[in-house]
Amino acid sequence: MKLEMKDSPGQLVAALKPMSDVGGNIIAVIHQRDPDATDDTLNVQIVLELPEGRLDDLVTMLKKQGVHIQRIGEERLLYQRTVILIGHLMHTDLSDTVDRIDSTGFAEVSELSMSMPAVTERSSSRLTIKSVTKDDMEDAVAILRTVAKEKDLLLIEPLEEIL
Repeated sequence: MKLEMKDSPGQLVAALKPMSDVGGNIIAVIHQRDPDATDDTLNVQIVLELPEGRLDDLVTMLKKQGVHIQRIGEERLLYQRTVILIGHLMHTDLSDTVDRIDSTGFAEVSELSMSMPAVTERSSSRLTIKSVTKDDMEDAVAILRTVAKEKDLLLIEPLEEIL
């Protein structure tokens, strides 16, 4: 869902509560404040799972909260690519690597598995990235390439092709 709401303290929490009330599971909240915005509204993208038949209840509850629904979609992150990173991943802050993708707002790391043979040896990690568009996926992988160079990691990509 893409929502527009008043930019005031507590408004985001108020918009998230109805999602919980209808039994929804919030997967991701993407909120980036635009420091140059001249109006008092806030745009938020939310990825969530809802029990079947509860969408209409949620829409009604959000409207009562004064939240404008700009878009409702079935699946936002349509493209997926899996890569492998090899190197001293923990010593080079793997969470920073994931954050660089997740903070873009157009792509996120959806799966992560890791193998660490010994503290002094290289580890390997399998990352699955999902994005909104093919171009966004290319941008996300470009970020990973940059990070791999900065941190002296080997990036093996892709394990599958984007459809």
